[in-house]
Amino acid sequence: MRRLIDRLEQNHCLEKEEWIALIAEQKDAEYLFERARSVSRRYYGNAVFSRGLIEFTNYCKNNCYYCGIRRENRGVSRYRLSKEEILDCCKKGYALGFRTFVLQGGEDVYYDDERLADLVRSVKAAHPDCAVTLSVGEKSKESYQKLFDAGADRYLLRHETADAIHYGRLHPKDLTLAARMDCLWHLKEIGFQVGCGFMAGSPGQTPECLAEDMLFITKLKPQMAGIGPFIPHHQTPFKDEAAGSVELTLYLIGLLRLLKPNLLLPSTTALGTIDKNGRERGILAGANVVMPNLSPVGVRKKYALYDNKICTGDEAAECCKCLNARMKRIGYEIVAHRGDPAEEPGGNYVQRNVSQSGGIYQ
Repeated sequence: MRRLIDRLEQNHCLEKEEWIALIAEQKDAEYLFERARSVSRRYYGNAVFSRGLIEFTNYCKNNCYYCGIRRENRGVSRYRLSKEEILDCCKKGYALGFRTFVLQGGEDVYYDDERLADLVRSVKAAHPDCAVTLSVGEKSKESYQKLFDAGADRYLLRHETADAIHYGRLHPKDLTLAARMDCLWHLKEIGFQVGCGFMAGSPGQTPECLAEDMLFITKLKPQMAGIGPFIPHHQTPFKDEAAGSVELTLYLIGLLRLLKPNLLLPSTTALGTIDKNGRERGILAGANVVMPNLSPVGVRKKYALYDNKICTGDEAAECCKCLNARMKRIGYEIVAHRGDPAEEPGGNYVQRNVSQSGGIYQ
């Protein structure tokens, strides 16, 4: 397996059968993590980028089988944040040192193109030195263009799986892998920094499925990828399915770092949910992004995509202080910078970029 890990680090690609072998065996994990950390530090030093997550609506028109805010879940207490509430979250986040805001929600028809574009313009007007990331699902290319023209910088749309049969097991028939892929390519063509991703250990997932994910990411060349473990929600059809493992998630993070060295790669809240040290372990496996929650405390428990989500009761300032201390304990620094992808290695990313826009996050 070390031979394949070395080849991946050198060539940034593998054949499908090689991906299958690596993922199925999951051997030499510590060696993989060592190489992933080395590659990450070559591009980003010890910087960890913080994204201020604002979960602004839990209404969703879709009925994905794994998701706790799916349309048919009548047990969800629905909410929408107003524009003023969202801008207040950004204001507080800016004071805490955030320079990227992630506006995430279900596919809520209330937030049409006009409302979303107005929201993006308002955030950018208030904080012109910040990046705005949207994560609001599938839309037409024309809609994406309107949001880009309004000033949105990045778009997160997890593809969930690059295997069409597996995609059909996770979603109802009105959602297709082809449509999801079209959205990602449209976002790339428009000029967004694009993020894709998938759940590790989702029902029906095989090493062959994960190999297809890696081949798709090789082709798409996203700037970001979100990989977190599948965690079941008790009010979904997958309530009795086993959760994905920490070990598989970390292994995939390491592989992705070697596949695309300058990737912006979160250590997710889901990883911290199934392992109390999960976010630290994610960073040590090659991740370089964390996403503290800036949403009002009163709505955090209502945005429950899976069970037992952490940090639903902490104030943003408390959460950030805790997370920064945890990163320092493992030799990393959360930085006050929008954290765009590094264009080239050099080991001085922090000195070149972060020092110009606020320095180390406190």
